[in-house]
Amino acid sequence: MSDWRDLAALLAPVRGRLLGAGALQALAALCGVLPYIAMAQLGALLLASDVDAGRAWNVLWLALAALCLRQLTTALGLHLTHLADADLQCQLRLRLARHLSRVPLGWYAGSNAAKVNEIVQRDVAALHRLVAHAPSDLAAVVVAPMACLAWLLHTDWRMTAVTLVAPALAWWRYRGMAAPAFREGQAQLQRTGGELAAAMVELVQGMAVFKTYAQEALPQARFHAVAARHARQFLAWVRRWGGMGALVDVLLSPPVVLAFVVSGAWLGAQTGAMAPAQMLPFALLGMALCAPVAALGHGADDLKGGLAAAHRIGALLAEAPMPQAATSLLPAGDDVRYEQVRFAYPGSADVLHGIDLCLPAGSVTALVGPSGGGKSTLAMLLPRLWDVTAGAVRIGGVDVRQIDPAMLYARVGFVLQHTQVLRLSVRDNIRLGRPEASDVQVEAAARAAHIHARITALPQGYDTLLGEGLALSGGEAQRLAIARTLLADPRIVVLDEAMAALDPESEAQVQAGLSALLAGRTVLVVAHRLQTIVQADQIVLLDGGRIGERGTHAQLLAARGRYAALWAAQSRVDEVAP
Repeated sequence: MSDWRDLAALLAPVRGRLLGAGALQALAALCGVLPYIAMAQLGALLLASDVDAGRAWNVLWLALAALCLRQLTTALGLHLTHLADADLQCQLRLRLARHLSRVPLGWYAGSNAAKVNEIVQRDVAALHRLVAHAPSDLAAVVVAPMACLAWLLHTDWRMTAVTLVAPALAWWRYRGMAAPAFREGQAQLQRTGGELAAAMVELVQGMAVFKTYAQEALPQARFHAVAARHARQFLAWVRRWGGMGALVDVLLSPPVVLAFVVSGAWLGAQTGAMAPAQMLPFALLGMALCAPVAALGHGADDLKGGLAAAHRIGALLAEAPMPQAATSLLPAGDDVRYEQVRFAYPGSADVLHGIDLCLPAGSVTALVGPSGGGKSTLAMLLPRLWDVTAGAVRIGGVDVRQIDPAMLYARVGFVLQHTQVLRLSVRDNIRLGRPEASDVQVEAAARAAHIHARITALPQGYDTLLGEGLALSGGEAQRLAIARTLLADPRIVVLDEAMAALDPESEAQVQAGLSALLAGRTVLVVAHRLQTIVQADQIVLLDGGRIGERGTHAQLLAARGRYAALWAAQSRVDEVAP
């Protein structure tokens, strides 16, 4: 039921228009039945021994008028539903954009960013069938068969019973397709289909590696095994359920319905219970009765897909936004304090345990330690990509949760290992740090970040559009991000392994840009290479979410602890490196 509730909540803004369209489509369905009734009446009139031409023409004109009215009401109804669909998709995307702007920035890590794209584009579009076509489909399925059934019962209840034999058998078989075994079979098919897709991705993406080591047969064998398993599952499903769906289609087809009607009429004529001409209403309206029911079965997949899309959209809108304080406070300085900080990612155990750490204003603090120790997590709590589970992170004595987000991001800048370059000009990418900055200020920031020469070498210089077949290298993107941060002029800077994946030449250029960025600011840097942070005012070694050691480079080497061991290990690697 939650899927239906999600759908009802999403459709609330256009509910009135959908109800109006439903009423128009109900009228269209009634008008669609009238020509069948008119043709049956016309046939009876023309087969009579004394043809009433005037009445026959009246019936014919009535049929034509009903057809015209049906076309008009159908067009109006579809126009209304398509307008509602366009409005709803626009409103939903705007609503999702507003909501996503309020969720924690850390939420976008991992698969969530890809999930957002799927929901905003594909799932919102998947509601089209439910909004633009469901009212007409529902009217056709409910109103038209009920009108046909009422007229047939009025004409002859016995022939009505004969006409309903085929739809009744189809309904009985269709109910079997709603059994748990049918749904479980579909779920198994989806699972094996997902495994097949994953195996194909592994085959394609890993082919270069497998070929390098002459192991290309390994992923192929794995793919063939998964493909064979999926094929067996599909064939078993088709053998059990495929015939059932085909039987439903056959039972609702016009020839089968007509065969039942003709058989009933023949028996009635043999017993003298009815004249052959009385068969016409049942032959015509029987097919009109079954056609919408057959269409309903084919629209069930669209309905299920729309419900699933509505559920995913509802789940995204239910993501908790980042809490904001009713009153914003202004920090009194640029010092940073972590006070008894604990943190756990949603649904996971704590990754930080009681962290107490002080970053004096204007100092450089480096976080080092083994992978998974909590370095990046601790750093990301400062710009509030996540909120602490317990304790507090303070800037100038003020909890970051008490600072207005815009003020916080103006005060705290960060450069990450994987820098995002937007589909904008180089100038506008840098100007994100300060939209009102002049061209002179943008170029000054680029010079300080040691990226100006590379920019001027681009086809249109600072006006070059990035992403149009032109991509920056990792080091160039990092220096562009440094220029952006320099232009923003934050008082506090967070660097999360900003040089971890760079070659030595790029690292030297980025290091030169960082020197300009870090001067006079409070800096928290997550370091991968210890050689880059030997001049830090304090070095903090994190292990298992706890502070294991802290001090200057010289102090930690003298202590001969974990830091000294890491330093020795990296020094040996650097000595043997070419």
